[in-house]
Amino acid sequence: MLHLRMIVPPERTPAVVELIESTVGTTHLVVLPGTARNPAGDVVMCDVAREAGHELLNGLRGLRIDQDGSIAVEDIDLSLSRRADAAEKEAPGEPADAVIWEQLAGATHEESTLSITYSAFMILATMIAACGVVLDNAILIVGAMAVGPEFGPLAGVCTAVVQRAPKLAARSLIALLVGFAVAIVATTVFSLGMDALDLFSKAQLDADRPNTSFVWQPDPFSFVVALLAGVAGMLSLTSSKSGALVGVAISVTTIPAGANAAVALSYGDLGQMWGSVEQLLLNLCGIMLAGVLTLYGQKLLWRTQRGRWKRTPKT
Repeated sequence: MLHLRMIVPPERTPAVVELIESTVGTTHLVVLPGTARNPAGDVVMCDVAREAGHELLNGLRGLRIDQDGSIAVEDIDLSLSRRADAAEKEAPGEPADAVIWEQLAGATHEESTLSITYSAFMILATMIAACGVVLDNAILIVGAMAVGPEFGPLAGVCTAVVQRAPKLAARSLIALLVGFAVAIVATTVFSLGMDALDLFSKAQLDADRPNTSFVWQPDPFSFVVALLAGVAGMLSLTSSKSGALVGVAISVTTIPAGANAAVALSYGDLGQMWGSVEQLLLNLCGIMLAGVLTLYGQKLLWRTQRGRWKRTPKT
């Protein structure tokens, strides 16, 4: 269930109440006239089944509540209410399958903005991965992939394509490309420093490295895994099962490929560098393709059910 808290201009409160009461899957309606101060208006609260959340939010935005008032949405972890149980049964489908597009856009907006913190995580993850590829240490590689924040901008691009939001697409692409560029440059400098301290060596880079050589040797499985990870990642975001993102992060070789490219660049090994860049691009493209197709599939699935829960009278 979702909990909605709205500040509504008084003259539009009756329309908002009518919309809520006529939307399948809503319950626990509360109206507090004149209690809001900034902006001034009535406070209206209700709970809605996750499956009907997008439809209700669309109606509220159609009434311009988001522009002249306020709409806040929260996930309800626990609701002990027979009426809430009945509301969830009224709404077709399963909560885990529902997509709240406004919630997804908000989440990807926050995660796909180029910031100092985002750049720091990218740099640190790539440096950790650089130690992993030089030492042929799979544990360091997994740790670096878990630290890397690159899935946020990738999800932002996918959401922007499906929602036709060019500003979100531009912001996400800037965060993705600049983030990797800064991380690779910083890691190249880091590699040169480690070499000067005799902690890295060209011989280590040229060794067989059975645990990590895959990061600069792309093959068809690289693209297949990227596709599967893209699907899993988008499903974890749209279903609010964020724990699955950790598994997605450690299943693709974006950060390790960038790290290997940086180390190879520091030693002038153009063969490994371009192989790593190819691996990086292959993974990024695979994740974005799968993410876009997944979101389109979810959008089509819920569009077919729209007629069942678009202002269906309650019993």
